[in-house]
Formats: sequence, structure tokens, C-alpha cells
Amino acid sequence: MHIRRTAAAVTALTVLGILAPGLPAQAAGNTLTVNVGTTVRPVTHVAAGGLYAVDTGTKPPLAQMYPLHLNHLTQPPYGVQQLGNGATTPCCDGLAVAGKVTSAGAQQFWRLPDVYPDFPYKWVSWTDWESKVRTMVNARVAATGTTNVDGYELWNEPDWTWNTSSAGTFNAGWTRTYQLIRTLDTVTPIVGPSYSYYNHNAMLAFMTNARDTGTLPGVTVWHELGTDDYLNVQAHVDDYRAIERSLGISARPISINEYAAPAQVDIPSVGVHYMAAFERAGIRDAERAYWYEAGTLNGLLYNNAPTASYWAYKWYGDMAGNVVQTVPSSWLDGVAGYDSTRKIVNVVFGGDSGANTVKVNGLAALGSSVSVKLSRTGTTGRTTNQSAPTTVSTSTYTVSNGSITVPVSGMDALAAYQLLITPAQGVASWQQRYEAENATAVNANRFTSASASNGGYVGQIDGTTNSRNQSFVDFVVNVPTARSYTMTIGYANGTGATSTQGLAYNGSAWKTVSYPATGAWGSFGSTVSTTVTLNAGYNVIRLAKGSPGFAGGTGYAELDYINLA
Repeated sequence: MHIRRTAAAVTALTVLGILAPGLPAQAAGNTLTVNVGTTVRPVTHVAAGGLYAVDTGTKPPLAQMYPLHLNHLTQPPYGVQQLGNGATTPCCDGLAVAGKVTSAGAQQFWRLPDVYPDFPYKWVSWTDWESKVRTMVNARVAATGTTNVDGYELWNEPDWTWNTSSAGTFNAGWTRTYQLIRTLDTVTPIVGPSYSYYNHNAMLAFMTNARDTGTLPGVTVWHELGTDDYLNVQAHVDDYRAIERSLGISARPISINEYAAPAQVDIPSVGVHYMAAFERAGIRDAERAYWYEAGTLNGLLYNNAPTASYWAYKWYGDMAGNVVQTVPSSWLDGVAGYDSTRKIVNVVFGGDSGANTVKVNGLAALGSSVSVKLSRTGTTGRTTNQSAPTTVSTSTYTVSNGSITVPVSGMDALAAYQLLITPAQGVASWQQRYEAENATAVNANRFTSASASNGGYVGQIDGTTNSRNQSFVDFVVNVPTARSYTMTIGYANGTGATSTQGLAYNGSAWKTVSYPATGAWGSFGSTVSTTVTLNAGYNVIRLAKGSPGFAGGTGYAELDYINLA
């Protein structure tokens, strides 16, 4: 919800409970439990995204975007007329920022009604709206070099911004607009309904109509904007899944493409609560709400430099491998990742005050003793920079029965904290292995396999026709020096013959990677190697069946990982 504080907007938000200035509750003496041996899902940084988060040029700089490993954004469409919050000109056109978003490893929805200049939107007529839709969709179809528009968001918060008296019911309007878009673009998903809050009756009516008219959303979208709404995410998901089952609808991916109330969006511990809730509930992507200025990663940057909350999201962005189970205690909660290749456990937590404890189980693979670094963010909000997180302590713990217990004293309920646990003998200074299931998989799908290096891989990398359905995997890698690297690719090829994919990086020319046949699909252990010349710092490596500028691969291959040496 992008809000200029009109009386109508404030009234609507107050009714919804969104402007209530609640803060996290506090109750010291709790224990957050982390079970490293219990995998939740592959790391994809679900909560790393934003609405109107990215503008053109250096607002924000790519250098500040890379460490967050952004998953997904919602941007205004081609031809945007929204002035946004405090702006004097429209910004953040999804087509104009597409290259930058791709470079950061993210995908984006286009919020179509933001072609209107006002919010709440001022409906003109169906003739006007349909003309606008044709212009926006045709612009996307014509952008043959743009690969990252993975959904048209047909409307925004229709529960209070759709003009029923002039345009008819929203469900009928959804059907009419959906059918129009499909005459122009049969490929790009259409997503919604994008309610301002989860409402069972509205969702049931919407999904029933969508089923009956053949206009089901490719991704189901709603917002979680109330105070402490992270407490409600699982219940909302459970209710929605029950609606799908009752209607005989296959499970849709879920996007929460606006989250956190205005009084909470810049509290680091609240961000952590949402990360934990979204990962547990199986949300596909989630975007920080746009309450204030655009192009700042939704307050993670101020004057293009980090705020306190940035560091919580940067720690989250550092996760690789698998998200593992965390068990909250009262208001103490967190999200944790385990990189089994480097044997790093990364726990980001917060939400409580005073003296609390983090217990971490399943550490036998790290050895008999581990190094534990405890860090914390500040609590200074969106208009004060924090140049780096604060190191609280660095200690060595003896692992007893696979576990350690770390006391954390003097906690601030508003701050976020990180426990970084590594083998006592140290780890490699840079990440060399990148799992395909952690990367940006475009028009492809993630699967599990016991023979895959981290238990997961990317398959169905099949599309070649155009930039809306071409299939590839983008790996955002970070290397210490500029030089040539040997890149080893773990793969499977069950075609019975050699297959090929295209390889490009940092705008380089395409070259071909060949994959000899292997035993079966989903059975890993085979590798091929090639050479890549990378810059010091962040680079984007693409392995593609199809991609703009690439003629297309032959046969098919599944990707397990890449390893740089």
C-alpha cells in the first residue's frame, strides 16, 4: 500500500487496524531453539523484497542490493503515473528498472493500476482502463530483452480501492481484465486478488469466481499490514489452503507483496519475525511495504547507505543451503540457515528484551567445538545510518551431544541479533559452492533428491520461445579477486544423449556447456567443468536453456550446483 495521507486513506487504514502504533511485546527468560538437522526448505530469501524498492540509476546502488540476495519486487508498470510518497515525478517504472532488478537476482510483478496518477485510484471508465491495460501489456510483450516480469498484478487492494459503483463488482472486473490480458499475452502469470488484509469470505468468493470463469491467479496475493500481523501468517495460509482444497483447486504459490505496519516496518526485530513466519508458512515471496519514500529498499537505506534494519536483511541474505527449523518462545523468534558445504549455521533472531537463550541442536558435523559470534543491529529507524552491525561477543563453545546453549543478555526487543556458528578450526574465507536451488530459477522448478549436494536441485529448465518463457538459472556469486575461475557444474541428464545449455556472465558473450548423458533424471554425481573470468566482488552467472541473445540449448539438463575454484 503506497499511501499519501489523504483523509480517505487514513480512515480506511484505521478501520483495518493498520495505523495502530504497536511495538513488540517483551518478556525476558525465553529460549529460541534451532534444530539444524530439520530442514524447512531451501534458502531463497523469501522476505527479501519490497514495493517500489528500486528506482533507476543509483537509487539504490547495486552494491547495496547484492548482499541482500533480493528474491522478489513489486514495481509499477510501464507508463506509471503514480507520484508516490512525497515525490514530484513518477518513479520506478518496472520496464526501466528491469535490467537492474535482473542484475540483483530478483523477479518482479507489475502493479497495473499504478498507471493511474492518484491513490486511491480514480476510476475513469472501462474504455479507459482497457486501453491502459493494452498499452502496458503490449509494452511488456515488446520488451524482448526483459526476462524478469513474472506477474501482472491486476489490481491493488480492491477491498477498498475498486470503484464498485462505476466499474461493477471486483470479481467481474477481474474476469473481464484477465480475459483481455490473455488475448495479448498468453504466458505471463496474472496474480491477485491483492486484498489489503486476509479475509476468508472475500477470498472464498474470489477463488470460486476465478475457478468458475477459468481465471485462476497464477500466484495468490494478499497483504499483511496490521500491527504484529506476523502472528497471523500461518493461520491465514492454513485457511487459504483449505479454500483451495474445498474448491478442488491445485495449490497456488503465495505472495505477500506488502508486509509490516508503518510503525513497525523499520523495527529490525519485526523484520525478523516476518522472515521467520514467511519461511515456516511456505510463502513464495514477500515484499516490505511502501509507506515512505521510494527507491530506498523500503527504508533499508538512507541516502544510499545502510540503516539498522539493513543489517538484519544482510544477515538473512548471507544464508545459503537450507532454512532449518526454529522453535520460538513467547516473543523470541528467529530464522536460521545451514550451509552444509562450509558448515556454517546462521541464526538471525530478536523480539525480546533482557536475558534470553538460544539453544542450537544438530551441530555434530561441525566438530567437538565451535566458534560463536554474536552481533546486533541498532534501533535508530529509517533516517539514521548504521555503518556496520555491532559485535557483542566472540566465543568458543564445546559441543555437547550435538548442542550448544548460548546466553544472550541485555537484549533490546527492537533490535535484531545474529549468531554465526562455525567450526572452531575455521572455514573458507569465501563461498565457492552455490546450490542451484538457492539461485534465481526462472521458468524452472525446484525439486529434492537424496543424491543432490544439498538435497535439492533445479529441473524443468525447458523454455526457449521468448523472454517471457525462456528458462535459466542465475547465480549471484561473490569472489575475492578478479581472475579466471574453474567452474564445476553438478548436473543430471536423462535424455540418453549429450545436451547443451548457454553460459554467460556479467554481460559476456554466450558460450556452450555440454552435458554428457547420465544415468537418470534427479540422480546426481556427474560434473562438467569450464572456465569463467570474473570481477572481484559480485558477479551474475547464467546457465540457460533459453535466454535473450542465446539461440537455445539442445536436449535438457537439471542443475545441482556450481563450484568455483
